[in-house]
Amino acid sequence: MDVLAEVLRGLRARDAFLLRTVMDPPWSIRVCDAAPLSVTTVVRGTAWVLPDGGGPVPLHPGDVAMLRGPDPYTVADRPETPPQVVIHPGQRCTTLGGRELTHSMALGPRTWGTRPDAAAALLTGTYTGSGAVGAGLLAALPPLVVLSAAEGDLPIVPLLAAELERAEPGQEAVLDRLLDLVVIAALRTWFARPGGRPPGWYRAHADPVVGPAVRLVQHDPAHPWTVAGLAAVGGVSRAAFARRFTELVGEPPMAFVTGWRLAVAADLLRDTELTLTAVARRVGYGSPFALSAAFKRVRGVSPHEHRATA
Repeated sequence: MDVLAEVLRGLRARDAFLLRTVMDPPWSIRVCDAAPLSVTTVVRGTAWVLPDGGGPVPLHPGDVAMLRGPDPYTVADRPETPPQVVIHPGQRCTTLGGRELTHSMALGPRTWGTRPDAAAALLTGTYTGSGAVGAGLLAALPPLVVLSAAEGDLPIVPLLAAELERAEPGQEAVLDRLLDLVVIAALRTWFARPGGRPPGWYRAHADPVVGPAVRLVQHDPAHPWTVAGLAAVGGVSRAAFARRFTELVGEPPMAFVTGWRLAVAADLLRDTELTLTAVARRVGYGSPFALSAAFKRVRGVSPHEHRATA
């Protein structure tokens, strides 16, 4: 299992939106959709992104901004322009007074704004759901990450912009994959920065001893993993492996195994109709009772309560 792909799968399990926004100044859009992750890139013109609690940041063509929700934020032509439009959950658009704009400003498939050739054009991808597997990764992000066109080196962005204007069979699947590629590339770039703070398991992927063990656990949580077995994969002693694993990942090996199994179980309970017995089998528990006990102990609720409220 590619862990970044699994994170994105969890994010889009509920739905994902991709929209081209075209606006003439003065314009300002208040985004209150509570999405766990949004990605915006400027195709034409310039924009400013204003996260709540943070200062305004300019966006130029090719720049990519990742915004970790659920806090609201504003995108505008200038920091001082007052909001005119509010984006609600489900991508419903209204004026500040509540008048519906969703249809009146629609300009065609996946395009919304004032006119097609407006001064500013932005692409925004919004992931409206979040899984337990990806929660730790998103938690490692600050509220706003901005990668310049030069720093990000994301050649996929122009391709995404070009594809967004086409209307052919299979276009939805193509756009979903391109959006995922933009997010994966942006995450890699951010976490490679000197100030980036990826989760411990992400950093450990590059380690020759701990990395293979982490990947095996993530790929096959149902396997009866032991510290001795994982140490053998790295070719070191049990004690040396446990020490190195804890230093890199931030928790002991079996604590990581348990946490990963339960995160996968939480997503299966949310996104599938598998029975508790089937979920337990997929994540390495011998019975639904054993899974329930571990789930309640670590996550604070029973599997049934988690499924009911997901």
